[in-house]
Amino acid sequence: MNRAECQKVDPELFFPIGELTPDQEAEARAVCGRCPVRADCLHYSLETAQRYGIWGGTDEDERRLMRARRTSHSGMR
Repeated sequence: MNRAECQKVDPELFFPIGELTPDQEAEARAVCGRCPVRADCLHYSLETAQRYGIWGGTDEDERRLMRARRTSHSGMR
C-alpha cells in the first residue's frame, strides 16, 4: 500500500460519495495505470470481493465479471 499511486490523491477519486463521473473514472484509471502495485490491488479486490470504487484500474462491473469467470472456470476442473 505504501507504494500505491492512489496514496498521493484524494480517496474520493476512487470512492466518490455520489456517482462516479466519466472524467473521474478516467482520472482514477490513469492513476492506476501508472501504479507499481496495480496487480496486487486488483488481486486484493477480487479476493475480498470489493464491490465499490475503482481498484487496480477496474470498476465494479468489471470485477464482478472477473469473479464470475473465475468461479465458472474453477467449477470446470
